[in-house]
Amino acid sequence: MAAVFFDIDGTLLDFTNHIPESTKEAMRLLHENGHLTFICSGRTRGYIRYPGLFEMGFDGIVSGGGTMIEYNGEVLYYKQLEKDTAVRVVDAARRYGFRPILEGREYLYMDDEDFADDRYGRKLFSELGPYRKDIKSGYGEWEISKLSCATDGKDPEAFIREIEDDFEPIIHTINVVELVPKGSGKGAGIRKVCELLDLDINDTYAVGDSANDLDMFEAAGTAIAMGNGSDIAKEHADYITTAMADDGIYNAMKHFGLI
Repeated sequence: MAAVFFDIDGTLLDFTNHIPESTKEAMRLLHENGHLTFICSGRTRGYIRYPGLFEMGFDGIVSGGGTMIEYNGEVLYYKQLEKDTAVRVVDAARRYGFRPILEGREYLYMDDEDFADDRYGRKLFSELGPYRKDIKSGYGEWEISKLSCATDGKDPEAFIREIEDDFEPIIHTINVVELVPKGSGKGAGIRKVCELLDLDINDTYAVGDSANDLDMFEAAGTAIAMGNGSDIAKEHADYITTAMADDGIYNAMKHFGLI
């Protein structure tokens, strides 16, 4: 029995939330063959709500960059960010002119004025509905496990130096930095799943497409990069499959004899 961990964005679904039919078939066959499947996402649980994901019958979810683990609908592990740490990093982000997104198990916290003209921000507002709250309301009383910042092209180096004792920064582009608490990460999440469920980590597969999948690639027995993925993801993968829209997941699972 293998355990397969899948990133969401760019791996399971695209910007429009489309999931290829071949991906759905791969999930069905994985389960039929007795393998375990997990979502493994930088998104916190508050932003994993798209019904199409759950319709594929995942056995578990590693969310928030490894800060929360669910299995068979039960929460096995959750690490909330301490309030003083959260306030300190948000205050720092504001000083550097960044726009923070605070990510929790129930809600995402974003200020409307920060993302009024931001395409991705408006997408989040639309999808989250009542599960999006303001940052400024109830300041410091947020329930979160990680956060991200829109840097708008500003150099995050000084900001990162200020908060690096508490966070592992992941720089996606010149405009986005993701902050995962020290000791967490997708790779740590995979190791924790193996510990909790008594699985052999050598029998795990990680499938992803971007920089925040690198520690997942390092932890898993086999790392698979999507053909549409970033260059850095491909450089760190054991195998590069076809693009998501070109049956990438199905072809990868077939290549490794899992389906």
